[in-house]
Amino acid sequence: MRERPDDGACEHCGARCDDTGEPEPDRDRDADGRARNARPRDGLGRPLPYGTEGVARQPEGVRRTPDETLAEAQRLLDAGMPFHAHEVLEDAWKTAPPGERGLWRALAQFAVGLTHAARGNAKGAAALLSRAADGLAPYAAPPTPYGIDVPGLIAWARSTAPGPDPVPPALRGPAR
Repeated sequence: MRERPDDGACEHCGARCDDTGEPEPDRDRDADGRARNARPRDGLGRPLPYGTEGVARQPEGVRRTPDETLAEAQRLLDAGMPFHAHEVLEDAWKTAPPGERGLWRALAQFAVGLTHAARGNAKGAAALLSRAADGLAPYAAPPTPYGIDVPGLIAWARSTAPGPDPVPPALRGPAR
């Protein structure tokens, strides 16, 4: 942790340090007392310094139908916001019935892989896209759940070394 000489805060995360250089125990917390980082984020989910104007975050814990989840995630992917799409898909993963959690988890990992690619982290992108493809594989047989183009997503994830502006296939196939 490196400190800013003027105010004793870490120049990377903004955490305040005590005299020993250790972060103070104060943490951003939500209304229920759970630790939540309140730092603003850029469009790819990277934390910005406190006081900087960032991109509005997706609200957490929103219950959506599968169709609403896929539509919102696709809207965010189309807008170049894969980190935010990941948050929408993560909500679905956390609230899905047990038999579908693997599907939503794999879709969230797919969006995280796209986030890494957009941030220029090719190694992280490849790892997450591979993990997503593995997680999607059990759902590839027709009819795929909710019209998701599972075979297309798997093929794209396995064959593509995405650059900084990855353009993946749509989450749903054309028949949806």
